[in-house]
Amino acid sequence: MTPSSHPGPPDGDGGRGLWMTCFAAPERGHHVGVSLGTAHQPGARVSAPVPPATRAARPGWRDPRLWIGLLIVTVSVLGGARLLAAADDTVAVWAVSGDAGPGAELTTADLVAHRVRFADDGDLEGYFTVDDELPADLHLVRGVTAGELLPRAALGSASDTGDTVELPIAVEAEQVPASVQTGSVVDVYLVGQGKGRSLEGGPVLAEATVVDAPSPDAGFGAATGRRQLVLAVPEADAAAYFAAVGRVDSPLLTVVRKG
Repeated sequence: MTPSSHPGPPDGDGGRGLWMTCFAAPERGHHVGVSLGTAHQPGARVSAPVPPATRAARPGWRDPRLWIGLLIVTVSVLGGARLLAAADDTVAVWAVSGDAGPGAELTTADLVAHRVRFADDGDLEGYFTVDDELPADLHLVRGVTAGELLPRAALGSASDTGDTVELPIAVEAEQVPASVQTGSVVDVYLVGQGKGRSLEGGPVLAEATVVDAPSPDAGFGAATGRRQLVLAVPEADAAAYFAAVGRVDSPLLTVVRKG
């Protein structure tokens, strides 16, 4: 066999020449040998072998890190739920949207819902929540002011307010608290200025509701220096008041605000 050499392209395989040694066709009964190789270029760098990639093993159920993570998540969820519950412990309660005096009949249009937090759960029993069924008869037996929570004790039937009258009184400005306003509940004491003592038996008007309290700087108050109050009282109490005033000389009234 006569070998012959056929060199490959000088630069076609990135700087390495492919050579092949071939032998002429052998005679019958002989074997053919072919040798393939890569020519090594001087100065070429040989890259280091790349290690095989390894896949990270998943943590098993017995891994303590997994259980610690679950515990942290559970504690965080429970703590957040408790904080949200504590932040919203208010109750929606009915309040009146405007001033109203004794004998006034309220409707649902006169009520607005306010969210209130009660320090004592027992205090809630004195008011109407938005989930409570309101009485069919919403007559006021005492006055209420705008924004005031609607107390159960302030409601009654029309017969409860049938004898209520509005009684105007004039009081020296220094004898009435500045905080007295429409809806305030007051006691009125009568003193005979010349006698220097009050009438026996306590106030001449007890737990009267103020249905109107004009500003001292306007109208009657500006002209006289006195303050006018309009009180809602039972008709019998009004008659007793006039009788008491008629029995003293130079009557002096003093108003005491309650609550």
